[in-house]
Amino acid sequence: MIGQVYLVGAGPGAADLLTVRALRLIERADVILYDALVTDEILALAPQAKMVPVGKRGGRVSMDQALINRLLVSTASKHKLVVRLKGGDPMLFGRAHEEIEACVQAGIPVSVVPGITAAFGAASALSTSLTQRGVSRSVTFVTPTVARGSQASPAWAKAVAAADTAVIYMGRGDAVWIRDTLLNLGMPATLPVVLAEDVSRPSSFNVKGPLADLPDLALKVGSGPVLMMIGEVFAEAKVDVDMLGLDQMVGPLTSSVG
Repeated sequence: MIGQVYLVGAGPGAADLLTVRALRLIERADVILYDALVTDEILALAPQAKMVPVGKRGGRVSMDQALINRLLVSTASKHKLVVRLKGGDPMLFGRAHEEIEACVQAGIPVSVVPGITAAFGAASALSTSLTQRGVSRSVTFVTPTVARGSQASPAWAKAVAAADTAVIYMGRGDAVWIRDTLLNLGMPATLPVVLAEDVSRPSSFNVKGPLADLPDLALKVGSGPVLMMIGEVFAEAKVDVDMLGLDQMVGPLTSSVG
């Protein structure tokens, strides 16, 4: 038997942000291989499916990508409909190309179902457009995170500096380095930054402040997935904690970094 594999975007977390196509496939799947960021709420939509966790989280013990590829192929050789459920959109920082290539080389039909990436979910929750007339005509999505043993290219930082609005994925643990790198490229220390945690979930939390205080902002969020969103479009964004201008009101913030 050779089954059909679908790489399905689970969106940022809330089940009602799934596309109709994604929901239909989840409800019909024989096996679901799911990421660590896929919520229990979404997994509960598929009581008929065998669930296989294949999550990867930065800084934690997780399954090697090559093993995920082999597991995907072997599962599709035994089951008719296999869903590879990926947080956000499969085609953005989801290693979709590697999994598609593995299926193609094994002769397994594979299709992709897009999902809402976390940046769009966060912008919607903030009621803040990533592009605004006269403020932002360009948006970039980047990550400084690279494979273990690899060295990060400076291209991500140059892309952030060149864009009017930037969204950094998987960067919380490198907040000091990110801040210093961007400041060294000449980005304004006062540029508004929003850190959005657990986008679209009941536990969602947002904090805002200037780029100079990025490490302090990173300490205020919890252990959930976090986006760093940078740009003047966020100057008026309503968040849970707003540190913009706080140093003028109560004196300089005490930094936790050198």
